[in-house]
Amino acid sequence: MVNDLLPSKSYARDTESYQVSSSRDVWLIKAMPVVFVLIWSTGFIVARFGMPHAPPMTFLSIRYILSLLCFLPWIFFSKALWPRSSRQFLHLGLTGIFMHACYLGGVWSAIKDGMGAGLTALIVGLQPVLTAVWLSFLGQVVTRRQWVGFVLGFLGLILVVSGKLGVGGEATLANVIMATIGLLGITIGTLYQKKFVTSCDVRTASFIQLAAALVVTAPLSFLESSSIEWGDSMIGAMAWSVLALTLGASSLLYMLIQRGAATSVSSLMYLVPPMTAFFAWVLFFEAVTWVTVLGTVITALGVSLVIRPEPLKSNFDLK
Repeated sequence: MVNDLLPSKSYARDTESYQVSSSRDVWLIKAMPVVFVLIWSTGFIVARFGMPHAPPMTFLSIRYILSLLCFLPWIFFSKALWPRSSRQFLHLGLTGIFMHACYLGGVWSAIKDGMGAGLTALIVGLQPVLTAVWLSFLGQVVTRRQWVGFVLGFLGLILVVSGKLGVGGEATLANVIMATIGLLGITIGTLYQKKFVTSCDVRTASFIQLAAALVVTAPLSFLESSSIEWGDSMIGAMAWSVLALTLGASSLLYMLIQRGAATSVSSLMYLVPPMTAFFAWVLFFEAVTWVTVLGTVITALGVSLVIRPEPLKSNFDLK
C-alpha cells in the first residue's frame, strides 16, 4: 500500500525529463537575443561580399524568392497555420515592407554606393535610440540619463561620419540617406509589428512578409542596369543571406518581438557596430582610425544609456 503512494520510477524519470526540458527551453529563450545579434551582425559583411557582384534590388529579389521557396515546403509539411483575418495579412505585409524592403534595400544600396560595412552598421545601430525617442513622443517618460544617451549617440555618429566625408571618403549624401532609410525601416517595422501584429506562426508570418517585400523590390530591380556576376563570393553571400539571415535571424527577430523580448535585443544591438567594424577590418581592410574607434565607443555608450533599464527602487530606500 505504501509503495502505491510513492511515485513510480517511470513517473520520476518523466518528471526529471520534463525539468531538464524546461531548463533547456529557458536557456534557449535566454540565448535567442545573443544568437540573433551574432547572426544579424554578419548581414553587413555579407552585403559587402555580394555587392561588388550584383545590384542590390536584384540580389534582394532573388534572395526573397529563394527564401519563399524554402518556407513553402516547411509550411506545407508542418501544416503551419495561416493568419485568420485579412487584417493580419495586411499588418504582416506592411511589416515586411518596412523590415525587409526598406531596411535591407537601404542598407544594401548604401554599401553598393561605397559606404563601408562598419559605418552602415553604426548608422543602423542607432535604432534603439530612435525607438526610445519615438516612444517619448507617445507619452513614455524619458529620463535625464536617456537624454544624455541620445546626445552621445548622435555625437559619436557625427564624429565617425565626419571622418569619412570629403574627397575619397566612403560617406556621401546619397549613401547616408540610403542608410538612414534602412534605419527608419527597421525602427518603424519593429514598432508597427509590436503594436499591430498578433501572435501567429513564424513560418507563415515570414512568408507573408517576404512576399510583400518582393512585390516592392522586384519592380525596382528592373530599373538597375548591371547584372549579377555569379561566382564563389556571390553564391556564398546568397546562401548565407537566405539560410542564416532570412530563415534564421529574421525569424528569430519575429519571435523575439512576439515574446516581448525586443528590449533584450536592443540591449545587445549596440555591440553590432563594433563587431561589424572589426570583421570589416579583418576581411576587407576597411580603415579603422582613432576617430572611428572613439566615435563608435561614444555611440555605443550613448545607446547603452538609452536602453539600460532603470534600477528597481526598494521600499527600504532612504529618502
